[in-house]
Amino acid sequence: MVDITRTVRGSIPRLPFEDMARHVLGTTYELSLVICGDKLAQRINSEYRKKTYYPNVLSFPLAKNEGEMFLNIRKAEREAHSLGVSVRERTALLYVHGLWHLKGHDHSDTMEKRERETLRAFGL
Repeated sequence: MVDITRTVRGSIPRLPFEDMARHVLGTTYELSLVICGDKLAQRINSEYRKKTYYPNVLSFPLAKNEGEMFLNIRKAEREAHSLGVSVRERTALLYVHGLWHLKGHDHSDTMEKRERETLRAFGL
């Protein structure tokens, strides 16, 4: 189950958030997804990671089958523009990236391969 909370105004790309989470994390995982802006993302990053920059996505495993993710849509929008991709594509990649971190993966070629496979499975 994915519980989505928005703390920002404006449109959010339409993505199969629930199905993507189920694909990566399984059917019993409970995810709290917060779609936020720079200020909240930076505050969480500072408070929990002692980092001062605006992160694009933060993932926090809370238990074996429970986690929380903060997806900074404002940073995703800026990155999409600078990378020449759609906001939907960038948001999908960041979300999937966060899901694989919740699954326990660290940055690696294997994680990137799994991200690509997941996006491909959803036609992205």
